[in-house]
Amino acid sequence: MTDGSNATRTAVPRAGRPSQAIRTRGARGEPRLGAVAAAFMLAQLVLVRPDLGLGWDETVYVSQVSGHVPAAYFSAPRSRGISLLVAPIASWSDSTALLRIYLAVLSGLALYFALRVWRGLLGPGVLALAGALFASLWVTLFYGPQAMPNYWVAIGALACVGCFLRACANARDRPAWWGLFAGAALMAGMRPMDAVYVVLPLLALSARRPRFLVVLVVGLVAGAGEWVIEAYASYGGLAQRLSAASAVQGGLGWHLAVVDQLRSLGGRTLCRPCTGSAPSPLVTLWWFALPLLAALGAVVAVRARRARPILLPLACAVTAAVPYLFLIGYAAPRFLLPAYAQLALPVAHGLAHLVTAPTGRIARTVAINLVAIGVAGHLVVQCVVLEHTVYSSAASRADWSRTAAALHKLGVRQPCLLSGYDAVPIAFHSGCGSAQTAGHDASTTVAELTRAAHRASFAVLAPPGGHPPAYARTWPEEEVGGLRAYVAPDARQGR
Repeated sequence: MTDGSNATRTAVPRAGRPSQAIRTRGARGEPRLGAVAAAFMLAQLVLVRPDLGLGWDETVYVSQVSGHVPAAYFSAPRSRGISLLVAPIASWSDSTALLRIYLAVLSGLALYFALRVWRGLLGPGVLALAGALFASLWVTLFYGPQAMPNYWVAIGALACVGCFLRACANARDRPAWWGLFAGAALMAGMRPMDAVYVVLPLLALSARRPRFLVVLVVGLVAGAGEWVIEAYASYGGLAQRLSAASAVQGGLGWHLAVVDQLRSLGGRTLCRPCTGSAPSPLVTLWWFALPLLAALGAVVAVRARRARPILLPLACAVTAAVPYLFLIGYAAPRFLLPAYAQLALPVAHGLAHLVTAPTGRIARTVAINLVAIGVAGHLVVQCVVLEHTVYSSAASRADWSRTAAALHKLGVRQPCLLSGYDAVPIAFHSGCGSAQTAGHDASTTVAELTRAAHRASFAVLAPPGGHPPAYARTWPEEEVGGLRAYVAPDARQGR
């Protein structure tokens, strides 16, 4: 029963002496991991679709390396890791479909290799189930092919924790040491603060192990190095950038965001402010089952006296989730992806125990049927929420494209500049730059914008019923894609 409650009983090799049995088990599990990764790739391409336009944050990240549009303002919390990841495509092509396919394939391969790290630590069935559970979440499927950093933090966390355990079991496992470094660097390159929260349990265990501590810290520094350098080059120092990042996120401190995260599970990609009722219990049931099944997996592992491969990812999941459940005043489902990736391991271990525990044929049959029904229902719910999320996201992104086309007809063409409501994503679709004088993306002054209006095509956008800033009130007003556009006279003269 390699997938049952005793799946980890012989899973961890003694230091320096990996057994042939473990290598055989790992090889036997490879096709399952490959199947999970391949299914994940295919599901992204079919359910999310390559033609889904770029979202707001995606346009910021992609614009940093695009050869087709000016770079959008890069606010303090952001890190350039995801921009570097998409650069091989975005630097020479403006095809969204090509970028989506590239990211879908890359995310599938990354999932495979991150799970592969855990061979010999967990049974192949448990490992494949964990990968399938994580990959089938609507939020994982939705963000896998997107130019967003959270999925990659989750992959880095999965690889980092697995390599840490492998290095603990066998100090001569050189690939594990390199994987520990690479996982920490990947997380820090994508979201430095998230990386710190994820590795807190690893740092605690490394207090008396200098080699582990050095590798982890060097990995974090290597990944976050550019972010720190940029802090001194553009933000006045590290403390100032951290303060600015906190301000963008509404001020870090005690905020009970658990209910906000719950409300976002129905497909709200950003819940800020997070008002309204929670989704149907059918949609949120899995969220409440998650900690219970993870606790079951932990208890089973402790009884089997092989607790570390289950308890350590569970601890990392908790520290990864804490800031997004208790320290910020809004929610987005993607924030918890690193926690979900870690929780998938103890959850899969608990489910495997339910269907393999030797409690009699009838009881086992009932357990298998109940788990199968629960998993099937879970998959249906995830698909329904994913479909809704893709539909609503596609609609808003199509609106940005229509607004961009309408602005082009009004004479707002490259070189051009937009400001005001939804200016960042609309500017990307227009091939324009964007600038704001207030808010989280404030990057210029009114005087500079006024001067820019005489040098390039310039328009200020306002929502229906909104009002333009004082400097644009005398400009001609036009309706563009449901918004109001105040186009600088110089832009009209260039038509």
